[in-house]
Amino acid sequence: MSGFLDMGGHAATVWPAYGVTIAILVGLVVASLLSSRRRHRDLERLERETRGERDP
Repeated sequence: MSGFLDMGGHAATVWPAYGVTIAILVGLVVASLLSSRRRHRDLERLERETRGERDP
């Protein structure tokens, strides 16, 4: 197991690279979810305006 974690002496480069990659992927997922929610709210607002309803 320690051989795997050591990555053949390249652990100082490999593990931070994995960490940065995971952080970027998590950031993209969060940004996508927030954008989707924002777009959904905008769509609902536009549909209400189209039907002549007012915002609550």
